[in-house]
Amino acid sequence: MVEFKAVIGDPKSGKTYNRTIAGHYASALIGKKIGDDVDGLFVSLPGYKLKITGGSDKDGFPMRRDLTGPRRRRVLVSGGTGFHPDRRGIRKRKNLRGNTISGDILQLNLKISQRGPKSIEDAFKEKSQ
Repeated sequence: MVEFKAVIGDPKSGKTYNRTIAGHYASALIGKKIGDDVDGLFVSLPGYKLKITGGSDKDGFPMRRDLTGPRRRRVLVSGGTGFHPDRRGIRKRKNLRGNTISGDILQLNLKISQRGPKSIEDAFKEKSQ
């Protein structure tokens, strides 16, 4: 069974929250891409809308927005996600994951794009009780 660790970022407060997505909610996320909006029910936040901003696979390779598909590839990059050169003009061949969520993804990065009726802390406290 597929399981994701979701890191939910709140741009308003600057805090992040960790949740685990498992079961049929995790299966429903397979095939979504970076930039897609998902419902907050996936992480027990009803009424919220979340945007997928990235993630990494089981071996730690980051997802990159401009690589299509779910597989890992070895690409020549000059900057951006997965490589930050220390001086201008440097390029390097790196292993990077595509922008589509698959069963090999371990961590998903999400950002709140639309708030729900309750605050995040209240919604998470209700779920844990």
